[in-house]
Amino acid sequence: MDPIRIAGAGSAPAAAAATPPGAKKKPGGFQDLLEQRIQGSGQVTFSKHAEHRMQLRQVSLSNNDRARLNLAVDRAAGKGARESLVLLDRMAFVVNVPNRTVVTAMPSESAREGIFTNIDSAVLA
Repeated sequence: MDPIRIAGAGSAPAAAAATPPGAKKKPGGFQDLLEQRIQGSGQVTFSKHAEHRMQLRQVSLSNNDRARLNLAVDRAAGKGARESLVLLDRMAFVVNVPNRTVVTAMPSESAREGIFTNIDSAVLA
């Protein structure tokens, strides 16, 4: 008996479990999530709700603003934050830190009148 080729009754060969070369990956699937985690911190993304709120208020972020937002999320993640309020000049963002996703966005004028719930941290960017 060859000890390298011993397999149980229900086990499949390793080659059959691997993804064939040239096969299409499902976007947003496990492989994509794994690659993002391996690469470290990626760029912050915006939920549809946050994008809509920014478009309504005709607010866009410069490359410098995006870099500052990414840095703020990195800092929050470093402290173990999960849902963070990020204050960036004229905008306030509620960010799901583990997913690096902006959940909602509003101008700071509106933020001064509001109450933020379900956050565990605040970052001044």
